[in-house]
Amino acid sequence: MLLTGTVVADPDTVIEDGGVVIEGERIAHVGTRAECLDRYPDHERRSFDLVAPGLVGGHVHSVQSLGRGIADDHDLLDWLFDHVLPMEASLSAEEMRVAAQLGYLECIESGTTAVIDHLSVHHATAAFEAAGEAGIRGVLGKVLMDTDSPDALEEDTDAALRESRRLIDRYHGSFDGRISYAVTPRFALSCTEACLRGARELADDHDGVRIHTHASENRREIAAVEDRTGMRNVEWLHEVGLTGEDVVLAHCVWTDERERELLAETGTNVTYCPSSNMKLASGVAPVADYLDRGITVALGNDGPPCNNTLDPFTEMRQGSLLGKVDALDATTLPAATVFEMATLGGARAAGFDRVGALREGWRADVIGLSTDAARATPVHDPLSHLVFAAHGDDVTFTMVDGTVLQEGGEVVTMDAERVRRRARAIAERFDPEGDG
Repeated sequence: MLLTGTVVADPDTVIEDGGVVIEGERIAHVGTRAECLDRYPDHERRSFDLVAPGLVGGHVHSVQSLGRGIADDHDLLDWLFDHVLPMEASLSAEEMRVAAQLGYLECIESGTTAVIDHLSVHHATAAFEAAGEAGIRGVLGKVLMDTDSPDALEEDTDAALRESRRLIDRYHGSFDGRISYAVTPRFALSCTEACLRGARELADDHDGVRIHTHASENRREIAAVEDRTGMRNVEWLHEVGLTGEDVVLAHCVWTDERERELLAETGTNVTYCPSSNMKLASGVAPVADYLDRGITVALGNDGPPCNNTLDPFTEMRQGSLLGKVDALDATTLPAATVFEMATLGGARAAGFDRVGALREGWRADVIGLSTDAARATPVHDPLSHLVFAAHGDDVTFTMVDGTVLQEGGEVVTMDAERVRRRARAIAERFDPEGDG
């Protein structure tokens, strides 16, 4: 297949009137349209205004999709324990599957081709199957919670780790290698030391398995961790083995100098979730400082109850603007930097090989966009447009590993209307004014 249009191949490469040639699961060639037509005259063709690498959701909660709008205007810990966890706990296996399908549907529709997905305690199998069938690339994990958690979600430590091992054996490297596993403690406050150390042991026992958790999102959370352990959050996670190149820490809003040194020294990955951090009034992550220290930073939406969208373009725009106003410096987090976080940064954090840019021999994770909307006119700078003006609904074409997931604005790997209809029916029981 030959995809033509203005090609934004990576943060530094824009090819006007370009082309991307797909053969099988890989990109065979990236160049000018004329060059591609000359070298590959018989390939099936698709034409778009913009062609770009698929975006990587560096921290999402697909299974929270049914809670969009149920917990607005709450602080993190109240939001989590009074609203979101009760919602998660109430879902049956089939309802969890629908929730995950809805999340992946939104991702595919809006140009996210890969996710690092923090599931829930129960029914993880339903989400893994949903991801595999949807065709998305993902690092998924069952959530671990073995202390100070709602009764319906708190598990025995050994049983939770055994279930995680079972899921690793079943799903790590599944669906033609698109789906891999991350051991997923919820966060330090809901996990015992034994659970956290067990998470590290599980990851070490399995090649390519990562660790994904939340850290230092909220000042109340940090104070509670310090009361319990005598250490700040990142220091505690480091103590129990949850730092390193295979670890993704979502948020890291409130870190001190020593914690930032630890993140850099250990090669730990950080995911920046600007919309969530603003909505929950958690604060502003020191992303520019992380980047200056050589820390890999991905970009994530977090979950629909604290965003309320999984649109990655919204996150790029918010991420850049929030960084600028926090620093009072208009040069902070420019478009190229934020686009890199949303593509190559996310791919590095997830451990994906040859994902995040349009390059020969790389995985064919590609999106095509329209610029027909008034807000997309004119497009003076394609990279600036993607970061500051584009919306997820501009995406009309989504491909993962050379397989088309969305074409002409319609997702072809699932019945989108059926998913939406079932999601609405399940969500009717959640009360925005109550406890989910």
